[in-house]
Amino acid sequence: MDAQPRAAVKTAATYASRGSSQYDLILTLMCVVIVISNIGATKGVQFSLPGGWDIVTDGGFFLFPLAYILGDVVSEVYGFKAARRAIFTGFAMALLAVASFAVIIALPGFTDAYGLEKQAALEVALGPVWQIVLASLLGFLAGQLLNSMVLVRMKERFREKALAGRLMVSTGVGEFADTLIFCAIAAPVIGITDAGGFFNYVLFGFLYKTLIEYLFVPVTALVIRVIKKREPSYVPAELEPVAA
Repeated sequence: MDAQPRAAVKTAATYASRGSSQYDLILTLMCVVIVISNIGATKGVQFSLPGGWDIVTDGGFFLFPLAYILGDVVSEVYGFKAARRAIFTGFAMALLAVASFAVIIALPGFTDAYGLEKQAALEVALGPVWQIVLASLLGFLAGQLLNSMVLVRMKERFREKALAGRLMVSTGVGEFADTLIFCAIAAPVIGITDAGGFFNYVLFGFLYKTLIEYLFVPVTALVIRVIKKREPSYVPAELEPVAA
C-alpha cells in the first residue's frame, strides 16, 4: 500500500535568525540613511509649482523613505525583535552624530576671517540637528514600531501571502504617525511657523514618502524574496511538512 503523501500545514509565522551577514548589511545601511537624513532635514526646501502652489519639505525628503523600505525588509524577514533592534541602533548612531557635531562646534577654531565663516556655517548647519534628531527619534520610533507591528501581525494571519498588500497597509499606518510627530517638532527649526505651512509640510511629507514607498513595493517585495531564499534559517511556515 502506497504511503500517504506528506502534507503541508500552516504554523506560526517564521523568521530568519538575525545573526547573518544580510542583517548586518541592512542594519548598517539603515543607520547611514538615518544619520544623513537628519542632517539633510535641517534645510527647508520649497518647490514652486504651476498655479502658485508651493510644496514645503526638508532636505532629507529624498532619502528618508529608504529607511522605511529597509525597515519593511527587516520586519518581514527577521521579525519584530530584529526590527526593534535596528530602530534603536539607528537612533543610537544618530545621537552619537549629534554629540560629535556639538563637540566639533565647541572646539576652538581659527580666528581669521575664513575660520570664523566656517565656524558660523557649522553652527547654522549642524547646530539645530539635535532638534531634528529629537523629531526624527520620536516620529521614526513611533512610525517604525507601528509599521513593524502591523506587518508582523498581518504576517501571522496571511503567512507568506499578500506581501504587497501587507507592505502598503503597514507603510500607510507608520508613515502617518511618523510624519505628524516629526513635522510638529521639526517645523519651527526649519522656519515653518504658520498653520498653512505646517499643514502643507505634513501633507506633502506623508503623501510623498508613502507614494515613493508604494512605487517601490515591487522592488521591496523582490528584495525580501531574494533575502528569504539566501537565508538558510528562513523556512516559510506554510511549507513546513508534517508526517501524515
